[in-house]
Amino acid sequence: MTKRSTRLEDIAILAGVSISTASRALNDSPAVNTRTKQKIWKLAREHDYPFRRHMPAAPIGASGTVALVTPRPQGREGRLSDPFFLELLAGVGEAARERGCDLVMSHVSPANLHDLSIAMTTSRADGVIFLGQSTLHAAFNRIAETEGRFVVWGAELPDQNYCSIGSDNINGGRRATSHLARLGRKRIVYLGDLDPPEAQQRQRGYQEALEAAGLSVDPDLIIPAHFEVESAEAAVDSMLRRGLDFDGIVAASDLIALGAVRALLHAGKSVPGDVSVIGFDNVPFSRYSRPALSTIAQDTMKAGRLMISKLLDHAGQGGGRSERIPTDLIVRETCGG
Repeated sequence: MTKRSTRLEDIAILAGVSISTASRALNDSPAVNTRTKQKIWKLAREHDYPFRRHMPAAPIGASGTVALVTPRPQGREGRLSDPFFLELLAGVGEAARERGCDLVMSHVSPANLHDLSIAMTTSRADGVIFLGQSTLHAAFNRIAETEGRFVVWGAELPDQNYCSIGSDNINGGRRATSHLARLGRKRIVYLGDLDPPEAQQRQRGYQEALEAAGLSVDPDLIIPAHFEVESAEAAVDSMLRRGLDFDGIVAASDLIALGAVRALLHAGKSVPGDVSVIGFDNVPFSRYSRPALSTIAQDTMKAGRLMISKLLDHAGQGGGRSERIPTDLIVRETCGG
C-alpha cells in the first residue's frame, strides 16, 4: 500500500487555518502575516508537501532553489564587491546550474540569532548558503539544533555543530610564510584584518611557519589592515614612515597585497628586490598586476560544488560534515623565486 501524499487540506488542518489561507501563505500573499507564513512553510517542508509548484513559476523551471545570504559585513565578509566573493559567487552559480537549480540572492543581512532565525524561517528555498560567519558562530550552532537546510562558507571552529565549507587557511598562511623564509627573508610582516576567523587562521599559519624556520614572532610585524587596497596602502605607508625594518609581507588577501605593492613602489622600493610580497585568494587581477602577484589560491569552483551538493544531497540533515579545501602556492613576480 503506497503512502498517501500530503494534501493542501492536511497542511491547513495542521496549521489550524482555512484551506484558502494555507494556499495564500504558500503563494506568499501579503494578505497572510509573516508568522503564519513561517508556520505553514515549515509544515509543508516537514510533511514533504511540494509547495514549490504552487508558487509563481520562474522563467525557466528548476529542480530546486538555493538562497544566498551574506551576514552583516565584518572584515571582508558580506562585501559582495570583494573580488574573491565575486569568484565564490561564480563557483556557486556554476554548480547550481549544473544541478538544474535556481540561485536567489537574499536582501537579508543577519547580524544576530534573531536575524538568522528570520532568514531561515522566511526562506522557501530548498537550502540557504551563508557567505561568511562574521561573529555568528554561536548563533549558527543554535540554529543547527532545529534547522538543517543551510551551509556556511567559513572556517571550521571548535565545538561546531553546523556544516561549513572553507579553505585550509592555516596551511595557506604557513606555505606563504615558509616560501618567503626559504628565500632568505628574515623580517616578514603579516598584513591583514586580525578579527575574522579565517584571517586569524591565516595568521596562525604565518606564526607556525616562522617558528618552524627558526624566526621569532615579532608583534611589531603583525599589522592590521582591512580587506581593501586603500587600507593596506595606508598601513604600509605608516610602516615605512616609522622606519619599520621588514623584507617580506604575507597579506591576508590579494587586495591587501596589491595595496602593499602600490605603497612600496610609490616609496621607491623594489618588489621583490627590497620586499617580497605574497597575497591570498588568486583572484583574476593577481596574474595581470605589475609585477604579477604571488598568492595562495583558493578553489572557488570546488567550493561552489561542495556547498550546493551539501544542500541538495543532505536536505534537512545538517549538510553533512564540514570540509576544508586545499590551498596552493602560486609563485609569480612579487616574491622572486
